Amino acid sequence: MAPGPVAVPLLVAAAREALGAGPGARPGRRRRLPAARALQAAGEVLAVAAGLKPALLWDCGAAGPAELRRYLGRLREAGLAPGRLHVLAVGGSALVLRPGPALRRVGAALGARPVPLVDVSAGRRGPALCAPEQARAVRRHLSALLGHLRDAQAAGPEPVTASEIVPGDWNLCTVAGVLLGYPAVYTFAQGAENCLALTPLRVFTARASCPRIKDGLSVQIYSFSVPESLCAQLSDVLDAWGQELREAFSAQSDFVDLCISSEVVSLPAVAL
Repeated sequence: MAPGPVAVPLLVAAAREALGAGPGARPGRRRRLPAARALQAAGEVLAVAAGLKPALLWDCGAAGPAELRRYLGRLREAGLAPGRLHVLAVGGSALVLRPGPALRRVGAALGARPVPLVDVSAGRRGPALCAPEQARAVRRHLSALLGHLRDAQAAGPEPVTASEIVPGDWNLCTVAGVLLGYPAVYTFAQGAENCLALTPLRVFTARASCPRIKDGLSVQIYSFSVPESLCAQLSDVLDAWGQELREAFSAQSDFVDLCISSEVVSLPAVAL
């Protein structure tokens, strides 16, 4: 039986009270979070709680880990996402995750079939799959993340926990891509530049409706890109990602009408 619906006003109020202003905001400067964005935020958290993806990179204004943790507590009070959730602060960003699935995802990335890494370093003629020896640094970083997540999972029984990891020389784009469940992730030499400008990219998007929150609410569950030139080489992992998502979707009752689509785009600049 599907869980009962959650009152929309409670979700909007929770988001506005917990996330309406970032750390250090001046009194009287509280920005009112739009109701539509508040419902999207709740839907994205619910996608993690429902097991549709291992983690969510938080993107809702200037809210920091403390505000985010308070917000997740309010969602639980409203009857949404009853399982344990964890806020991971890393390199100025915050991710929402379930420790167990996140651990399995990072462990799998370190296993016999690691996540393919796509080198998009500036100066390359085009993106290319990394050789195993190029992935050694990333594997060290993922091993450190795995240990941190194990500690987080073993923490106290609180329903919403939080921790921070100092990334050092990590490539956050790469580590976050693994944790977010992408079937292939970008990596590049340190710096902000990459070689993806005007490169045809196939953008995969997964969306689903969430009547648990509101009839007609469409929630984006995944959005990532893969260089079109590498799609044939990556077809097995892309197919496996789609199959795993469909299986996870069939095992939950919060979302309906899963839609996985893709399109090819070329952009003058690509930020990672």
